[in-house]
Amino acid sequence: MVKPEVETVRGTDRVTMIVLDGVGVGALPDAADYGDEGSNSVGNTSTAVGGLDLPNMGRLGLGNLTEIEGVPPRLDTLGAYGRLAEASAGKDTTFGHWELMGVISPRPLPTYPNGFPRELIEEYERRIGRKTLGNKAISGTVVIEELGEEHMSTGSPIVYTSADSVFQVAAHEEVIPLDELYRICRIAREMLTGAHGVGRVIARPFVGQPGSFTRTGNRRDFSLPPPELTLLDRLVRAGREVIGVGKIDDIFTARGLTVCHHTVDNVVACEQIIRLLRSDKSGFILANLIEFDMLYGHRNNPEGYAQALERFDARLPEIEDAMKPKDVLFIVADHGNDPTTPSTDHSREYVPLLVYGEQVNEGVNLGTRDTFADVGATIAELLGIESLPSGTPFAEEILREM
Repeated sequence: MVKPEVETVRGTDRVTMIVLDGVGVGALPDAADYGDEGSNSVGNTSTAVGGLDLPNMGRLGLGNLTEIEGVPPRLDTLGAYGRLAEASAGKDTTFGHWELMGVISPRPLPTYPNGFPRELIEEYERRIGRKTLGNKAISGTVVIEELGEEHMSTGSPIVYTSADSVFQVAAHEEVIPLDELYRICRIAREMLTGAHGVGRVIARPFVGQPGSFTRTGNRRDFSLPPPELTLLDRLVRAGREVIGVGKIDDIFTARGLTVCHHTVDNVVACEQIIRLLRSDKSGFILANLIEFDMLYGHRNNPEGYAQALERFDARLPEIEDAMKPKDVLFIVADHGNDPTTPSTDHSREYVPLLVYGEQVNEGVNLGTRDTFADVGATIAELLGIESLPSGTPFAEEILREM
């Protein structure tokens, strides 16, 4: 790809955004409408475990966003900080990422607290040539313990959902091989459009024997494509390189990406980010770190959630050291997933906004932003492409006078 001649803001060559999946910093004003009143993923976790050790995110301003035991507020932050409110209707990974990239969704995606309509399941069974089990809203770890043995004896995949807009298909890898599981998930994705257009169809493979089933890292998400052009699409159209890390390719159906590095854990994702930052790649790097949400939030495990936060915090100096003088780093989230509440689902929360780089002013309080889309609008401005239709950019608020 030939690098285009574009005028970036004060010489910004590359922007990296790390999405800490499920890391919220306090309930939004309408959280009660979603059953999430009192949720605070980071704050409540810190209380539950007796304090968090997050010195690196702390010096970027995380402790200024909510009360976090072990992470005090400070005025002398190394960059800009604030919090983002979600303008879209929902608390889903899909809508959260779309909004970060400039697409606000005013209508919620469909959910199925009582399971999917019988006629839809019957049509799905006809198309895949198998009967199904389950069809209920339930925790994924619970449903495989409940129905895993019957699945192994019948070969019928387990279909289930949650409070989120998802159609999930669980199958033992020795009963339904991965290629077949992905195939029947693609069939579900083809079916689930219009009124039944769920945000994601998720393949949930597992292994083991009854009483000791374990989900594997071979999960795949088959997402609804964004209804409008995202920041990613616009960057590619402008000739910029856009690199996805983590499950970004799944979330955006690989649209608007020039390179994809699909990873399934935080360690490998962080290593990819550091490798890319040390390279001469320019443009936009968008990474999702999945473990906070997938392994700990959904399983009500505050200890594991806390440890995952601390492990990421320990990698931040490596990430910062790999940055070049014209790099800008954003650390955000897509929704909350409070591991201390009875719910095992996402939570409707503010998310952090931390911005760092040699060009970024220290101690800048960006306050509470009305929409995640402010981030996408700012990145568009930093990388010198046309303005996005949604969001208010804040590049001038954070950049040093050069």
